[in-house]
Amino acid sequence: MSPHARTAAGLAVLALAAAALTGCTSTAPGAAGGDGPITVTGTDTACEVSAAQAPAGTITFRITNAGSKVTEFYLYGTGDRIMGEVENIGPGLSRDLIVEVPDGGTYSTACKPGMSGDGIRAPFTVTGSVARSTDGDARLAEATTGYSRYVASQVGALVPKTQEFVDAVKAGDVATAKTLFPVARTYWERIEPVAESFGDIDPKIDGREDDERDPGVPFTGYHRLEKDLWVTGLQPDSPMIADRLMTDINDLANRTATVELTPVQLANGAKELLDEVATGKITGEEDRYSHTDLWDFQANVEGSQAAVAALRPVIDAEDPALGLLLDERFQAVDTLLQGYRVGDGYRLYTELTPDDIRRMTAAIDALAEPVSRVAGTVTA
Repeated sequence: MSPHARTAAGLAVLALAAAALTGCTSTAPGAAGGDGPITVTGTDTACEVSAAQAPAGTITFRITNAGSKVTEFYLYGTGDRIMGEVENIGPGLSRDLIVEVPDGGTYSTACKPGMSGDGIRAPFTVTGSVARSTDGDARLAEATTGYSRYVASQVGALVPKTQEFVDAVKAGDVATAKTLFPVARTYWERIEPVAESFGDIDPKIDGREDDERDPGVPFTGYHRLEKDLWVTGLQPDSPMIADRLMTDINDLANRTATVELTPVQLANGAKELLDEVATGKITGEEDRYSHTDLWDFQANVEGSQAAVAALRPVIDAEDPALGLLLDERFQAVDTLLQGYRVGDGYRLYTELTPDDIRRMTAAIDALAEPVSRVAGTVTA
């Protein structure tokens, strides 16, 4: 998610995420009937997509930021379901979004200058239909099945641990609630692209106070309770906000149980989780009241590694050197983070030095490069 430019920022169980990634029309290597990427040029006031439709299959969008603000690009399905997204595209930079969209229908593309708001949107049509990549490749089918099991295990821990957090808030037990806050969020952060694919749930659960919202939509979720616990003290409506968080977490659990994933969605989700680290955790913007950002940092990296691990048999078959490089870069980030552990947790963000942050940034940038190549490898 962009610095929580959350008006539909999410990757439905990574499957939707991949779809969103195909956001602008597409033709990418492997796109049915395609002869090249669909180009997207974003400025501070426009989002020019070179094609308004593409055949079903693997679609590639090549997004160039010609504006002055950091931007992101989305492909939305019905109800603003995120089919795929690419974030953190700085001025003058380009990023590719590869998405598998097997089903024809009406979609929409969006650029979001400043990574906020509803974006500059346009209709996009996918024509025809094709078999899913998992239908004819046992390795890809096992990759998505294995990752689905991982998502289910994380949701299975997210629900009871968030319930413990909610119970502590409602009991007025501030000390226990503070301890549980980063722990419960760990399970959320590991599967955030999946959760974000449901655009309406993510803002409720993980929205920030300064995020753009529709009129009358309140500030709720983890970060509202974080502010209550660390800044203002529990408020008269804190128990109600806690109950609402639990309702939204249960809603997420029900939705993820039926999500269908594609291999490219796993790959895109792995990269999106690293974007999350780069735009929110390394800056200290994510957990601005509790400063527990390193818990989220570690969880995002673990979630990215889980998605890559599910695809590893395919990666090793297509590009063995890439697999070894991924192992090396993930290990480097893990080793770095272990240096900031304190007991069962991590040092607070406010205790980090500028050198600490530079080292983290360099490690994530080094990891993001090979992870960005995974989507192209599994669709080769």
